Amino acid sequence: MELMLTGAIATGWLVAGLFFFRFWRHTRDRFFLWFALSFWLESANRVALGLWSGASEHNPFLYGLRVVAYGLILLAVWQKNRPRKSP
Repeated sequence: MELMLTGAIATGWLVAGLFFFRFWRHTRDRFFLWFALSFWLESANRVALGLWSGASEHNPFLYGLRVVAYGLILLAVWQKNRPRKSP
């Protein structure tokens, strides 16, 4: 049951990333690209967690992937809210 839920969560992250990627293709706003990459990293994290025998949430590699994914979200928000230079 745990593997099935892990797969469902990974699929959800993947689909969310696809939505953000589609928004990026229409707007070319890097905000959506960073979010898509973040969600895809989260999906890869869940896939690795499900396929790696004996893996746990506290594995440094898997935890590092999660830190990078959330770092991309912070980067997206920071870039979107920083002041723009006037021409």
